[in-house]
This record gives sequence, structure tokens and C-alpha cells, in this order.
Amino acid sequence: MSSETNPETATPLANGANSATQEQASDTRQYVTFMAGDEVFAVEMAPVQEIIRVPAVVRVPLSPPTLEGLANLRGKVLPIVSLRRALGFTERESDDTSRAVVINIGQPMGFVVDRVASVVGVDASKIEGVEGIQGTVNTELLSGLIKDVGGHAMVMVLNFEKLIAQEFSQLTELYQRQNSGLQSGLSAQRSASEERNSEEELHLVSFAVAKQEYAIAIEDVQEIVQVPEQIVQVPHAQAHVLGVMTLRNRLLPLVALRRMFALPEQSANEQSRIVVVSIRGASVGIVVDNVNEVLRVPRRNVETMPALLARDGDMADITDICRLSDGKRLVSIVSTENLFRHSAIKEALSTVTATDANSTRTRTADDAERNQAGDDEQVVVFRLGTEEFGVPIDSVQEIVRVPETLTHVPKAPAAVEGVINLRGTVLPVVDLRRRLGLPTVERNDGQRIVVFLIRGVRTGFIVDAVAEVLKVPRQAIEPAPCLSSEQVQLLARMANLEKQKRMLQLIDPDHLLSAGDLTSMNDLAG
Repeated sequence: MSSETNPETATPLANGANSATQEQASDTRQYVTFMAGDEVFAVEMAPVQEIIRVPAVVRVPLSPPTLEGLANLRGKVLPIVSLRRALGFTERESDDTSRAVVINIGQPMGFVVDRVASVVGVDASKIEGVEGIQGTVNTELLSGLIKDVGGHAMVMVLNFEKLIAQEFSQLTELYQRQNSGLQSGLSAQRSASEERNSEEELHLVSFAVAKQEYAIAIEDVQEIVQVPEQIVQVPHAQAHVLGVMTLRNRLLPLVALRRMFALPEQSANEQSRIVVVSIRGASVGIVVDNVNEVLRVPRRNVETMPALLARDGDMADITDICRLSDGKRLVSIVSTENLFRHSAIKEALSTVTATDANSTRTRTADDAERNQAGDDEQVVVFRLGTEEFGVPIDSVQEIVRVPETLTHVPKAPAAVEGVINLRGTVLPVVDLRRRLGLPTVERNDGQRIVVFLIRGVRTGFIVDAVAEVLKVPRQAIEPAPCLSSEQVQLLARMANLEKQKRMLQLIDPDHLLSAGDLTSMNDLAG
């Protein structure tokens, strides 16, 4: 995904430029020369920040074709552009000699070149205009020619301002609009969230344990993470307590739900997940077989556990049953309030407290402070190919499996895959890959439909896989580089999780459909 620049492989330019400038006469200019294709080019030293090895990138939908993707440069998001592609040269894979020249003209951008030649001082008398070669070479992107420098008879000086303007023509305008757009977008999301919260529905995260389906209220779920390779065992603990793990520099006790429910043992695998639940400032990780969906269930479909089946004591965790698919699918709702009274949960929490009482209390207080200040943003993470995307959790109506067949609708918008019957209502379904201009893939069992309410219209979007529910620190979220008008509206923000070497492109669901598409979806749903 993303990578940090190794200081040993980066070429620092500031100190060298300063010393070279002091040694040169005032009419001498500093240039970086490099190869692209069979040609030698140069760029003035002033806007060049550094030269790095070509980093791994995150591919960005709806971006200009010259953009390779986004990289992580010491905690900052850096767009990486193929100079060969921008100049119309034949494509070539990067190798050990390839470098990214980081140039800052309003925004840092890395331009991939075949090889960096040298840093040279050029006397002003050796720099000529491009008028003499206009008849044979496209000079629109050149600002001059340098003769007899660095062992080359002629070096073309690239005008990166014109290059950026040509490839990212809306860059300046988008920067001016970005902040105001983000603020209005956030306000719209809050309004939509308030509207959804007023509906008489339960918002649940469903998961499976021994092929039985359970659910927990989503407001009690902090996040969903993978089972770590190392779990620290706790001596003399109850059998239900698996141990403790480290989650973002804090200890998290882990409890096996299979053991709590007296179900057969099963080793953790790739599908296993830890549902981190919290109540009254305490957090516990519940290990489940796999996480299924995010559900919105009308309260009329939820019934209290029948009195004959309800139990007291340790097994009073399941309080309600929700009926889905006309009663063919029953999901047991686990009460977090009751769960935290369970002796296994109490022991797991007391184990962590006994292990590190003072620091745990401090961390719990800090967590409460952070939650009150809104320092974390909870997102649903899904994948399209190898790239990860996130959407605010309160924007997700529910997440459902893709049915075997969808009803195709003639003359529907190009990205519409069809419609499905979702609990008696017609739901238009869009292939998100097609919407973002990505190659389509064959249907498979891992795909899911993420359902959003977009300006009053319920629409489902097919994604390759739903990975997890994640709490992202707000300080890790930053505006995405402005690459196109559509991209900056739909993918306006990024979560740069540097320690995890991950980048999440955050989607604003309100911009998933245009005004015309909204009308079409409304007609399909009608």
C-alpha cells in the first residue's frame, strides 16, 4: 500500500543548494537534470524538495491517467505522477535507477523519472529560448534549452507549472473550494445522520458464532479488528478469557464468545474477528467466527426473548430476537449491558486492571476525554481490489449479501447493476467499481452491498469485500490531494494511518450519485 521514504535513499537538496549557490556567481542558476525516455530534461532547483526512490502507491479512482497513485512521505500524502505518461512516452516499469523528483508548486508532487543525472550550476548565457525548435518539437511544456552542460549537448528545461496545469487543470480552483466544500459536506452528513437516527430502527452489527447469527447495537461497537498473531495468556483466568492484546498502546482483554455460550471450540482463522465493545468507559474484545453485516432493523421486527427461554445470571446476555426475511432468518441480539455483568467479562476487565491498574485508569480517562472531544471518527472499511476505502458509519444503512440474481432494468444509468427486493422494498444496486471507473470483476461470495440513504433515496453499492469497522483518529484524517473535480467531491479526505502503513480513501456518500442519477434511482425504487 503505502511506504515511508528511507532517509538513506532520499537525496537532500536544501543544504547542497545553499552551499552551491554561495559558491556560484549571481548569474548562475542551479538545475536538477534527469532522464525520461531517451531525452534529458532539467528543472530549476528552487521548487525541488527532494529526490526519493519510487514508493508504493494507493491507486485513486477518478484521477487523471498520468497519476500513478498516492504515497506516504513521512506522514504526508504525496501524489506520484508518471512523467513518461505525461510526456506521451512509451510506458516502462520502474526499476532500481528510477526516482521520484518531489516538486512543490502549490502542492508537493512526485514525478517519476527514469534516472536522475546530476545537480548542475548553469551560467545564464547558456540558457536559450525554445523558438528555434518549435517546428520540430512540442515546446508547450518547455521553458528553455541549456547547451553543453553535464556532458549533454542540449538539455530541455521542463516547465512544471504548465505540466501540472495541463494534467491537473482544476487544481488551483479545487484547492480554493476544498475547505468550504468539506465543511458543507460534514454539515450535510450530520443532518443526514440526525434524520436517520430519528427513524424507529435498530442499527446492529451482526456476526456468526458456530453458524448461529448474533448482533450487537452498533453504538456499543467501538471497532472491529483482526485477531492478532500474539495474545498474552492470563494465568489462572476463567476458560472464557483468552488473554490480552495491545490495541493502539493500550491493553485490551479478549473473551471467546464460543466459550461463553458453551459452544464447541474452534481455532481462529482468516475470517475470525474481534468485536471491540464498550460500556461505561470499559472496553473488551469479543472473539467471533466472522462479522456478517451492518443491519437496520425496524423495531416492529424485534421481539423480546420469550419468558420460557430467558435466563438469569451469566446467560442473560440475549434479550431480543429480530426477524428478517419474513421470519426465515432469526438474529439474536446480545445486550452489551448484560454482557458486561457476565463473570467472564468481569474477570477479563479485572485482569487488565490488576496487570496495570494505574495506567489503565489513566488510559480509560483519556479515552473518555477523547470520545467527548470527538477525536475519533468511526468508519466502515471496504475494499475494491487491493485498495481500501472508508465511509462514515452513520451513513451506512446496512450491509447485505449480493443475491444470486438481480433484476436488470432497461435504460438504467450505466453503473446500475439492477434492482433487488430488500424486505419488501425495491432497492437500486450500483456497481461501485463501474461508478469509479475501475475494471469490473465477476460476482463472488465475498462481495457485499453497502446501502446508503442519499438525499432521501436508498441505494445499494456493490463492493468487493467489507473489511472492518474502524475508529480513525481525527488527526490522521487530512484533505486528499485535489486531482479532479469529481474526485475532490467524492474522495475529499484520506486517513493516513502511518504506523499501520495504510491509507484509507474516505468517500462522501452524498456525492456517489449525481442529480440525474438520483432521479433515475428514485424512479427505479418507485
